[in-house]
Amino acid sequence: MAFLRFLGTTSDDGDCPTLYEVEGSTDILVQGDRVTDPKQLAQLRDVKDGETFVLVPRDLLVRFAPRAPASEMVSFSEIAPLFREFRHTAFRLETRRGYASDRNSPKWERWMNGADISVEPDNAWRENVRTQTAQGKRFERVRLVDEPLTEGQQFLLASGQGNVAAGEDIRNLPRSQAARHGLPDYDFWLFDSRMVARFVFDEDDTTLGVVLSEDPAEVAFACQVRDAAWHYATRTADFAEAVASTG
Repeated sequence: MAFLRFLGTTSDDGDCPTLYEVEGSTDILVQGDRVTDPKQLAQLRDVKDGETFVLVPRDLLVRFAPRAPASEMVSFSEIAPLFREFRHTAFRLETRRGYASDRNSPKWERWMNGADISVEPDNAWRENVRTQTAQGKRFERVRLVDEPLTEGQQFLLASGQGNVAAGEDIRNLPRSQAARHGLPDYDFWLFDSRMVARFVFDEDDTTLGVVLSEDPAEVAFACQVRDAAWHYATRTADFAEAVASTG
């Protein structure tokens, strides 16, 4: 199956036009109103059987069309230095309902057995967060959550409080709100508002790798997503309290 990655739209009410990237290829899929004007169709060149044609506003291409060739996917371990070397901000959008890396971790089993995983000793990630935030850098994260929370999201809410204590600012945003505000359905890190590291997962929530991009259109869109998500999301402590009060 060829998966589509949402690139952007100039519609505010869910209508077309929209751009998508076909994952694993260099193709861009364009969604728009079909061309039916016979005079326009008669001017098209080298038309093949099965081809169709759509109209999209110039603004859609100016704002969201990629401006650089597609990058190769790399392993997550290859981007590990970025979490030490970024200069100002590292922002993460999390969109999945669960992660295989969580379910396969020893912490998951401890949590399932009733352990309080929010107060466990620092691991390498939290130690680095403390080191970087002590230098004035910011680790920020927005997690899209379902209503009610999935099991994976409940785990992250419990575990994430330890990350917050280490210096991360983690916030939560209902998926229904995220959809209304045009947020994408893929995970990424944004470093210093200049580089995007987009995750690629399989159907079992296993990370296959990441795709790095400094394409101006993709970086600009990630910055817009960050600003919108941050504006509407709720801090972890407040969100946890609200979940507990309705449990």
